[in-house]
Amino acid sequence: MDTAVFYPSTPCKVVAVARRLAAEAQRAAPGDTGESRLALLKALGDNTRYAIYLELARSPRPRSTGEISEALGLHANTVRPHLERMREVGLVRYESHSSGVGRPQHRYFLAPDAPALGLEAPSFPLLAGMLAATARAAGVRGDDAVEIGREQGRADAERHDHGDGAVVALVEASSELGFDPAVAADDHGHASVAFTHCPFGDVAAQHPELVCALHRGMVEGLVERCGDDSTVAEFNTLADRPACRAVVSGRYRS
Repeated sequence: MDTAVFYPSTPCKVVAVARRLAAEAQRAAPGDTGESRLALLKALGDNTRYAIYLELARSPRPRSTGEISEALGLHANTVRPHLERMREVGLVRYESHSSGVGRPQHRYFLAPDAPALGLEAPSFPLLAGMLAATARAAGVRGDDAVEIGREQGRADAERHDHGDGAVVALVEASSELGFDPAVAADDHGHASVAFTHCPFGDVAAQHPELVCALHRGMVEGLVERCGDDSTVAEFNTLADRPACRAVVSGRYRS
């Protein structure tokens, strides 16, 4: 079975997974050889294991093998060895529950130090939505959100090498956050950075005047701090066509 059908709105993007794992590897402890991260990448390179990972990441509680199998439309005997492999490389853990009859049942959950891959617990989007609604009720304007975003963008810029220019730094930072950016250059040295996935999801759809303003500020602050004379010439929000795109003028070579 093609596991891409499990989550039609979230296709299995192994390249995006690789980028996010690489970003986390750069922040790993000094003694980390990178071998453990490579093992994680290989494990998630399998479509079935990636689908299991998504299922566990989006679940508010540990799930049994039977529950995972039912959710994905797979036989438990198919899911079980994948869960074991994921446990071996440190992606998942399990807790045992006994009903007093038969063998204890294993219920699986993501390991605390497993890579996030742009996913979060269901409570975080709920909290983010309530905070955005609170900000709007308090009269926070889009301009205020842009300035807050700029502060975050400047901080993000400090973590990236500026040697290859603002566009490269923007793409790297956006990839880490899960925006899955795609870059196209024109004949004038401008770069169009399309954000093909929004990690802010439903919150952005419900409060675009604040969330898109925050994102715009993040992009502008990062580009400004890179200091290579690049500027954000255009920023398209969810309401624009084309949507979710930044045009950066300045030095860029594809």
